[in-house]
Amino acid sequence: MSEKIGIMVCGHGSRNQNAAKEFSKVAAGLKLLFPDVPVEYGYLEFCNPVISAGLDSLREQGVTRCLAIPGMLFAAGHAKNDIPSVLNTYQAQNPGMTIEYGRELGVDLKMIRAAAERIQEAIDASDQNIEPHETLLMVVGRGSSDPDANSNVSKVMRMLWEGKGFGWGETCYSGVTFPLVEPGLEHAAKLGYKRIVVFPYFLFTGVLIKRIYSYTDAVADRHPDIEFLKAGYLNDHPLVLQTFRDRVNEIVEGTAVMNCQMCKYRDQVLGFEDQVGLAQESHHHHVEGIGGGLENCPCNGDCDASCRDEEFCKKHDLPWTPLHTHDHSHDHSHDHDHHHHSDSHSHDHGHHHHPYPHADHPHGPNSMKKG
Repeated sequence: MSEKIGIMVCGHGSRNQNAAKEFSKVAAGLKLLFPDVPVEYGYLEFCNPVISAGLDSLREQGVTRCLAIPGMLFAAGHAKNDIPSVLNTYQAQNPGMTIEYGRELGVDLKMIRAAAERIQEAIDASDQNIEPHETLLMVVGRGSSDPDANSNVSKVMRMLWEGKGFGWGETCYSGVTFPLVEPGLEHAAKLGYKRIVVFPYFLFTGVLIKRIYSYTDAVADRHPDIEFLKAGYLNDHPLVLQTFRDRVNEIVEGTAVMNCQMCKYRDQVLGFEDQVGLAQESHHHHVEGIGGGLENCPCNGDCDASCRDEEFCKKHDLPWTPLHTHDHSHDHSHDHDHHHHSDSHSHDHGHHHHPYPHADHPHGPNSMKKG
């Protein structure tokens, strides 16, 4: 029997349907780059199709070797734990199709160039003539409980800062870690620069992008003497799609090796020593597929799905459509093998993420204002 290769792009998912539409463009772009290979995509949570549905489609198309790519910028919990858990569970149930897992986009020169172009687009759109040395770059990362992933955002910032020749560079995060966007920008505003460029190092739009821009507006209102520019996120920039193509080719060539040097599950990372060897499992069973049926959202998809809350709809005289739900009575006991260690375990829906050790940092997670 001849081998048939297929590509599976594994995303996180968003309550924002416009984010889901943008993610689907990645699969469409890869279809153009690999015209003779079936390409599907799926999400961990809040969106349909779920990852298993995409894998089902590939299997139905006769795929025997699936090249699975995490649609993630950096390797944190979703790329290290959640997606491998879903893939391993599916592999155990469908031995006729081999699934090979690739690495995240990571710190990559193509990604740096794409980011630089998004930043330059924002500068070019300004009518103020401000020199690079009078500009501060603020790169906003997603934020994670994995310090290795957080440090990668700082590396991206440094390469953009130095490459563009800005006067200064800072990093902040949309959640989980510190500093968050608002305190980070308030700190940056004290440094004396005439312009602050806020660049979300994100692939797609969504609730967090809207929140980042909202905090930027709030800080800008308090500092009218500084020009705040909101750069666009990466989206389906051609260089981003080329990086996805590179990750697929790495699997084929056998060079898809994840950087594990600083992984908190493998070795004693300062401040995270108690997480060495933790069971790596998915935490997304409760929200897998939730969000399906939002295609007719009255906000045209650009929201956080609160318009699908029954009370919200009654208050604003909107039609209410219940979110997709599914029965969670199925068994989640399984064995899986991650690239660091393997462990057999059984779990229920009472588990949660390992607590972030610095959640009480004054500029961090517990200071988040969710308005």
